[in-house]
This record gives sequence, C-alpha cells and structure tokens, in this order.
Amino acid sequence: MSNNTKIDKKPIIEQFRKSDADTGSSEVQIALLSARINHLTDHLRVHRKDYHSRRGLIALASRRRKLLDYVKRHDLNKYKQLLADLKLRR
Repeated sequence: MSNNTKIDKKPIIEQFRKSDADTGSSEVQIALLSARINHLTDHLRVHRKDYHSRRGLIALASRRRKLLDYVKRHDLNKYKQLLADLKLRR
C-alpha cells in the first residue's frame, strides 16, 4: 500500500478561493475533486482490477460534472477559466 494517499489541499484552496475565508465555493470544490480524480486515475493505472476504487472514481467524476454544469449556468466566463486552469476538456 502506498503512504502517499493524502492530497495537499491548502495550495489548491489558495489558488481557487474567492476570499480568505472561502473553502467551499464551487470552484474550490471542483479543483479538489479534480485532484482526487487525478490521484485515483494514477492508482487505477497500477491496480487495474481495483473495481471498488473505480466505482468511487466514477462517482467523483459525476459530482465534478454536476458542479461544472452549475458554474456554467451561473457564470460562463468563470466556467471557461476553470476548464483552462484545471486543463479539462469539454
């Protein structure tokens, strides 16, 4: 088992937050989900038959998709900026 299962949230939150007290805005949540998705994707490249983690990955991707749709509905420019910052396609 790998000891590197923790994702360092502080730099991600600092990069995407709107104010000093912001830890839960849609942008921050999307960025944190993206970090977890990338981490799980790397894990699944090594452990191809880990179906439980694969199910979790699909759930995370769905949650991120819903949040991205929300941001797109409310602020299209912020949505495009998020896609560019996180290097997501769509």
